[in-house]
Amino acid sequence: MNASPAAASVPVTSGRAWARATASAFAGGLLLGILTNLAQGWLPGAWNQIANSGAIWSVAAFAAGALLARQVSLPAAAVAGLCAESGLVVGYYGYADVARDGMGSLLAPLVWLGMAFVAGPLFGVAGSWARGISPRHRVVGLAALAGVFGREAIHYAWVLHYAPQAWACLAVLVLVPLLMGRTHRERVLALLAAIPFSLLAYLIFDELILATVLG
Repeated sequence: MNASPAAASVPVTSGRAWARATASAFAGGLLLGILTNLAQGWLPGAWNQIANSGAIWSVAAFAAGALLARQVSLPAAAVAGLCAESGLVVGYYGYADVARDGMGSLLAPLVWLGMAFVAGPLFGVAGSWARGISPRHRVVGLAALAGVFGREAIHYAWVLHYAPQAWACLAVLVLVPLLMGRTHRERVLALLAAIPFSLLAYLIFDELILATVLG
């Protein structure tokens, strides 16, 4: 009996594909981590915080999942997202320790590494979904990426009072569904879903995790 279309469309990831996906994702994250560290010295004033933002770092995992969409299975995309995100943390703080004045306290890298183990797989899956065949999954994937920039916009506006950075992140929230959505319906739904996603991300990350860890 032939496999169903849904089953046939799910990639089966070999051991070699797993290794290639995870290695390339980690290497890409490592390079991006170094670049974001350097960018903090390149960007003027408060804009240097953009390079060290959770939204920008989440893009690494999302991109890893998106690039591997339909090539590897969803668990492999999740692992690739984890590798990209953890590689970014290692690259950022490794460069800070070797080429700058040191990474300082281990608390910050450990917090970000812990976040990588949560956000990495989530955004790896979101990236894979955003380029998948299911319209519902594409909406959720795009809304997740847009929402994390919405969370940054809330943080810049409400906590740091950096209005230009808040508007920049808000613009990205709008542009992600508009540019990456495939249909008008998909763009509208992703944009609408990004709003509660933004609020939820802010409540979980800022009000729960950071408040608990940093007091």
